[in-house]
Amino acid sequence: MLEARLLNGGYGELQVIFDINAVIKKKRITAIIGPNGSGKSTFLKTLSGLATIYSGEIIYEDQDITRISPHRRAKLGIAYLPQTDNVFSNLTVRENLQIAGYLVDKHEMRERIAIVLDLFPELEHFMNRKAGGLSGGERQFLAIGSALIKRSRILMLDEPTAHLSPKLSGTIFERIVELRDKLDLTIVLVEQNVKRALEIADHTYILQSGQVAFEGGSRGLLERGGIEKYFISPAPRL
Repeated sequence: MLEARLLNGGYGELQVIFDINAVIKKKRITAIIGPNGSGKSTFLKTLSGLATIYSGEIIYEDQDITRISPHRRAKLGIAYLPQTDNVFSNLTVRENLQIAGYLVDKHEMRERIAIVLDLFPELEHFMNRKAGGLSGGERQFLAIGSALIKRSRILMLDEPTAHLSPKLSGTIFERIVELRDKLDLTIVLVEQNVKRALEIADHTYILQSGQVAFEGGSRGLLERGGIEKYFISPAPRL
């Protein structure tokens, strides 16, 4: 569904990722893990058009989107959800969802909101509450729900469980699996909870120093062990 080919990117003159090749398969959860500073978030931002692309290609469903704007990528169905600032804090939950579907007619909007509330029933009690008053987990529910209102087809989630309690983190992981299994969405997940990410993901890329240090099936990696080595010493640049 989404492919990076020899992708080099960063911010201005600061290059962060180097020659990344990655294939994101349709209706699968792909985990992106690695130590702090390894380029995980930058990789997502590069795919979504929010970081500088120096060279390489990004292919989305056989279309080269390397040079198109983040806005156009979003219209194609690619949603990037940052760790923070992913909702309009001064607006209510209902208003956040309505803004996400500003091009949708009233009948379809009702249908889409029903889908969101079926997946995140917690939000139904807070529809008239400002998003800034929600808990961290509830804001994540709303951010993902807004992406569903837009009919996004691929969700790139940047550390959605950061700063959440173990219980709420577990709920977030459960809902991510539901997004794949019930709604057939494609998920790219950057996550620091490595064990849990591997448990729910179909495929995993490990980044070190901005490069792919490992690529393979998540279950095999989890069963094989030895993952700690990727979080200790950086891989040499090729």
